[in-house]
Amino acid sequence: MVRAYINRLGVAVPEHEVHGTFVRFAERLLRDRRSRLLFGRMVARSDIEQRWSCLAPAAPGSNEAVDAGGFYTLGSFPSTGKRMDRYGVEAPALAKKAVDRLDLGDMAGEITHLIVTSCTGFSAPGIDLELVRRCNLDPSVERTVVGFMGCNAAINALKLARHIVRSAADAKVLIVSLELCTLHLQESEDVGRLLSFLVFADGCAAALVSAEPSGFAIDGFHAELLPQAAEQITWAIGDSGFDMTLSGQVPATIASALRSASERVLSGASSAAFDLWAVHPGGRTVLDAVEDAFDLDQSALAASRAILRHFGNMSSPTVLFVLDAMTRGPMPAGARGCAMAFGPGLTAETMLFSAAA
Repeated sequence: MVRAYINRLGVAVPEHEVHGTFVRFAERLLRDRRSRLLFGRMVARSDIEQRWSCLAPAAPGSNEAVDAGGFYTLGSFPSTGKRMDRYGVEAPALAKKAVDRLDLGDMAGEITHLIVTSCTGFSAPGIDLELVRRCNLDPSVERTVVGFMGCNAAINALKLARHIVRSAADAKVLIVSLELCTLHLQESEDVGRLLSFLVFADGCAAALVSAEPSGFAIDGFHAELLPQAAEQITWAIGDSGFDMTLSGQVPATIASALRSASERVLSGASSAAFDLWAVHPGGRTVLDAVEDAFDLDQSALAASRAILRHFGNMSSPTVLFVLDAMTRGPMPAGARGCAMAFGPGLTAETMLFSAAA
């Protein structure tokens, strides 16, 4: 059986750091002191220091506009249509930036399959066709778009890539996971809703998957579906952007589910058999929940916590950011790993991998 490998990873974020700008914006919306105090405590405990956006922040002291261009102006937030227009402009440029960091060179013309994941925008012609043009891909490349699956979409893209490589050993699959979460900010006085936006940011990750034995070997996948918790994470298209529901119950649900599914997720092995844990940092408490479910040492999720600290939750590309960070540190050949990400459903998508010899 042909084995599939994640040969290369490349990541990119927009140039604008906006975490402090968002916090100040949210504090202006919260009129009662109790809500402001609660929000402030959650900001301090979020373990997020930086988040990046395609929108430049407004200058300090701006009373009405959140961003420099006035895309978000208090009392006049954009419609879904205007947000999608901005997505169509910004998404292809950021996607190319991530693909360029794969340093494909002449290999770009050898890409046989392109898989794009995104849940924060729609356009046609879309990112896939723009990447063919901007990255000099073969016009006959086979294209697949995985849409609206949320934070775990990159794991599903890796599943597809593995199937492709196992059925065609000469395949070279390019995966691009891109999200512009900051295009869906809402003007609200609800502290719970504002807290759900506290963690989200923009970012893009690209991966090259083939049968070449380098990088990370993809060893298997497992999905846990929790329909009884379906309403805890939802993502719906509204008239003023996409509306996110992110329940405070999610971490406890994840911890309970993973604890009972541990043997299935780890294919019968114990957590001690795994050296690498690439866990989607949906938030500090989500990482705490995974740590508790598998009884992990505090250092096990260091890469995930670093990505959360410096980039926030970028939805689908975030787990690939964690994998990319792992490639930059010491990693013994054969080291075993477990990757996972969570999304609407409620679903936990997991992948076992190992460092190539």
